[in-house]
Amino acid sequence: MGDDKVQDLKGRAKEAAGNLTDNEDLENKGKSDQAKASVKEKVGNAVDSVKDKIDDIKK
Repeated sequence: MGDDKVQDLKGRAKEAAGNLTDNEDLENKGKSDQAKASVKEKVGNAVDSVKDKIDDIKK
């Protein structure tokens, strides 16, 4: 499991815990963690795509 997936799961747990305990700060931290994980995943996918295109050009 990638770091971005772990961060997303932690964020979901924080958000749920914040929701259950009525702790808005914890809930927001969880949402923030999920957003960061999403950005990391998208950047990673973009990097992989660029690398693939470069490899195709080299052939």
